[in-house]
Amino acid sequence: MSNAVANGLAGAGGGIIAQIITYPLQAVNTRQQTERVAKKGIRSLEGSVSRSTTGGTLLQILQVLKTEGWGGLYSGLKPSLLGTAASMGVYYYFYQVFKNKAEAIATARKLKGRGDGTVGMFSWLAVAAIAGSLNVLLTNPIWVLVTRMQTQTQAERKILEGKKGAVMEEASENGWEDYILRDKLAELESVKPHPYGTMQAAHEIYNEAGITGFWKGIIPTLIMVCNPSIQFMIYETSLKHLKAKRAAKKDGSKDVMALEVFLLGALAKLGATVTTYPLLVVKSRLQAKQEIGGNVALRYTGTIDAIIKMIRYEGLPGFYKGREPAEIHWWKDLGEVGCR
Repeated sequence: MSNAVANGLAGAGGGIIAQIITYPLQAVNTRQQTERVAKKGIRSLEGSVSRSTTGGTLLQILQVLKTEGWGGLYSGLKPSLLGTAASMGVYYYFYQVFKNKAEAIATARKLKGRGDGTVGMFSWLAVAAIAGSLNVLLTNPIWVLVTRMQTQTQAERKILEGKKGAVMEEASENGWEDYILRDKLAELESVKPHPYGTMQAAHEIYNEAGITGFWKGIIPTLIMVCNPSIQFMIYETSLKHLKAKRAAKKDGSKDVMALEVFLLGALAKLGATVTTYPLLVVKSRLQAKQEIGGNVALRYTGTIDAIIKMIRYEGLPGFYKGREPAEIHWWKDLGEVGCR
């Protein structure tokens, strides 16, 4: 078995285990990211963006368990496991392929008297970026399905709220009797949203946007591939500063302890995640159901449209929704996160 295939299988196996353990947090994270919350006082001709009715992560988990059961927290798990296996497998396979090519080029350059035969750090970043980009292009349809399945019941509730509002407005205009309004609202309440199956989600996406609908959110996802570069820059800059500070002391020692290296790595990963997190929110918004209650303010035609509307209706805090559960599993390798 080649190194590329072995690395691909190992990455897929590890990714599946991590996905099963953290999936409820990821599901809640996605729901929070796609929850539209208007800035105070915002109303428009297209309608008002709804105020959030969700609380913190733990409260939302309990709400999902109460209204949807465990199935709500694990909605979309099957395609997610497939996506994780495919993402990790594809990423590590291509990483190994391009790593071998980079090493071969470095060796050939050494034979020609150029270089010492080792692959430079920027070459490693380029290898990771190429592998990550191919991963995104090949597996994005799976993650669109997962996002749609994770947020379907949330979208259905928003649509139901819109219908209730329309009924109450009609009742006010036509002077309905109270019992008529109660009956109409009770009829709407009797329709409970149910999680989608994979084929149902795929059919809905295709009906909405055709085959291109399975590549929604591809632009911000591809940009997120730069996450390792940001992480590396933060880590190297911090390490250089720490060594310089140590060297300035009387003993002149530049030694860095293992714990300090670990903390610097964690800080670098956190910094890269915070920097690219808004792209993750935009990606989730684009992949979720767009037709929500007929409100134009809640529908996005593309990446730029999503960014403009989020700034207009929600402000900068909208780009950091779902931060709490994301911070709990921010340490997961970008080989998985950057491809979603």
